[in-house]
Amino acid sequence: MSSPAIKTSSADKSPLVLESVVKRFGGVTAVAGVSLVVAPGEVVGVIGPNGSGKSTLFSLAAGGLPVDEGRIWLDGVDVTGQPTWRIARSGIGRTFQIPSLFDNMSVRENLLAAAVEGDWKGAPVRAEEVAEMLQITHVINNLASELSGGQQKLLEFGRVCMRDPKVILLDEVTAGVHPNIRRIILEVIRRLRQTGITFLIIEHDMEMVREICDRLIVMNMGEVVAEGSFDDIASNVEVQQAYLGRQS
Repeated sequence: MSSPAIKTSSADKSPLVLESVVKRFGGVTAVAGVSLVVAPGEVVGVIGPNGSGKSTLFSLAAGGLPVDEGRIWLDGVDVTGQPTWRIARSGIGRTFQIPSLFDNMSVRENLLAAAVEGDWKGAPVRAEEVAEMLQITHVINNLASELSGGQQKLLEFGRVCMRDPKVILLDEVTAGVHPNIRRIILEVIRRLRQTGITFLIIEHDMEMVREICDRLIVMNMGEVVAEGSFDDIASNVEVQQAYLGRQS
């Protein structure tokens, strides 16, 4: 049985803290001692080559995978080893590279299914508000399977928003989407961060990263190899060669 959540003063002021987090798959270390502290309303980009451990790090933070070593705190509460549903209730939500939706349910029903427990009465109004924010009201009665790929990403983002999270993890949310949908996503991130919501964003779109992120974390081989502002990262020779495709 998982240990109960415990308070820790070391993380009280940060919505998400990862301390020396490790994940192994057999003899392969996918995440090798990553530590991370984010502030309320901060937007942090996580970049690096495919296979560098970015999505695995998200799965650890959201409870989709158990950590092998290290600790994870949400709002000062140790949630290490807690199940996904409990971590979600604690205030963290995530999207996936390929949206995970109820294909045979409408957009409205998908949003309602994600409603916060105990607020069923207010859920229909909340669903309308989220759909309007993400500009998918015109397809709210369509089945999720009838949406374009970009609209499905908006819907999954909306399902996360239905739970009023403190931290949102976005995994390549703008990959392959129409420029108009990309614009909507950026507008919503900016709007939500003003309310104090924290974002971690995995992205390969360097222009988006430049536009929206306060700082970047660069991962390679499961480790954080660089951290700083976009300009700091862009001027790092190792990052230029390995991740931005530039020559020194």
